[in-house]
Amino acid sequence: MQRFTAERDEERPDELWLTEHDAVYTLGLNRKDVRLPSRTDIPLVLVDRGGKITYHGRGQIVIYLLIDLKRKGLTIRQLVSAMENSIIHLLTGYGIKAVARADAPGVYVEGEKIAALGLRLKNGRCYHGLSLNVCMDLSPFTAIDPCGYQGLKVTDMHTLGVRDLDNQANYDKLAARLLDILQEELDG
Repeated sequence: MQRFTAERDEERPDELWLTEHDAVYTLGLNRKDVRLPSRTDIPLVLVDRGGKITYHGRGQIVIYLLIDLKRKGLTIRQLVSAMENSIIHLLTGYGIKAVARADAPGVYVEGEKIAALGLRLKNGRCYHGLSLNVCMDLSPFTAIDPCGYQGLKVTDMHTLGVRDLDNQANYDKLAARLLDILQEELDG
């Protein structure tokens, strides 16, 4: 992401990268007063995105957004809203009422975080992105203060009653649908 962003010119198209990570804690640039993980069996990686600490693992959709905001005519706030709205739209299709919060970026269901956002902006271009908890082991979140918020509860779609997402074909369809919705939001 860093190399792509540093080497791209005005002609290079924006990209969305879909991935899934093995278990890892990532610590963003806002490291002041962060409680480090109480677990030592999961690696901790320092990253250059905004935000504090989070967890990534199997069963979580991660989308990196490599976007030239100036060319796209977007502010960072508009981009964050597009990311949040895409996740909310996706979840609505599964009967899950989700909301964004002005005081804490991400998406929440009944006060529990289901999706996290973290971006880096350089020369009007962003990278890093979003993660949506689909069907995963949530216990690693208890070893940290997710996104720097002590006591913040975290949930996933499976816990909220959406079944069959541990099936790879269904998981892949869900990820592709989120990509489509996000692309529509960004093009809108």
